Amino acid sequence: MKIAIDAMGGDYAPRVPVEATLLAAAEYPDAEFVLVGKEEEIKQHMSGPPKNVHILHAQDVIDQTAEPVRSVRRQKESSLVVCATMLRDRIADAVVSAGNTGAFMVSGLLIVGRIPGIDRPALAAMLPAFKGPGVLLLDSGANTDCNANHLVQFARMGQAYMRLAEGHEDARVGLVNIGSEPGKGDELTKATYALLQDSCSEFIGNVEGRDLLQGNCEVAICDGFVGNVIIKFYEGLGYGLQKSLKELFVTSFFNKMAGMILKGSLRKFFNRFDYAEYGGAPLLGVRGAMVKAHGASNSRAYHMALRQVYKMHASGLVQALEQDLQV
Repeated sequence: MKIAIDAMGGDYAPRVPVEATLLAAAEYPDAEFVLVGKEEEIKQHMSGPPKNVHILHAQDVIDQTAEPVRSVRRQKESSLVVCATMLRDRIADAVVSAGNTGAFMVSGLLIVGRIPGIDRPALAAMLPAFKGPGVLLLDSGANTDCNANHLVQFARMGQAYMRLAEGHEDARVGLVNIGSEPGKGDELTKATYALLQDSCSEFIGNVEGRDLLQGNCEVAICDGFVGNVIIKFYEGLGYGLQKSLKELFVTSFFNKMAGMILKGSLRKFFNRFDYAEYGGAPLLGVRGAMVKAHGASNSRAYHMALRQVYKMHASGLVQALEQDLQV
């Protein structure tokens, strides 16, 4: 297996992608890792790399603020486009990037190619919940302008992913909305509601933000604008919970003692709402294993994204997903 890493994508590139790659290389000695980007900058963060880590020079970088379609079409020598081209040409088996989300989606759509029957690939992010294993949210940021058919396709992809990757045979689907009543929402959600009622036997109706935290469904669908707002809220929630509780347990001697007693349980609770534990978001609907890491990922979060894409390819998930969606 060969994994191409966009070493120049993300807020802390290339340091974080390099550090995470070295961790993954030690964990998976059977895999090859190719750091794609400006060679001299990458080398500044590594010395004597292991035999399964290589560098492929790419002279250009797609900026976080760049227009996605134009940048992918014009910046052929950018690290992200080179990674996507390697995946398309079967030089690499998987791609990870923390770079420009729009450009990541466009590279999957225009370079790697769509699964037949899927109009728009979608980023699928696993959200933690107070109950159950969590909720898969599609789209979490790739498509800000969607129609009802796109959202129905997101539901199909989400259910297939949960069945194949998580073992949920009958994953419940919820439509993110401002109320639970069928008539709530804008024209997009109303049209999507009607289509899902007719086509999805596991559709449970509209779900609100509080329902996601309670794990009332396994798959939640929305357009990428709403999805990205939800993702950012979860990140803030996790950070705020950790910070507030840590401050609480140092305010007095008795609180410090309580913190020591509860240390193990608190760590589990923190990890449940720590975005780093969930790695990245797979781009579902493309003909290859692609995972988008968060732009602000630290080394641990990026390492989890690499672990995620390794397992996606090793399990044959992309091929199984393609077959499932064509049935």
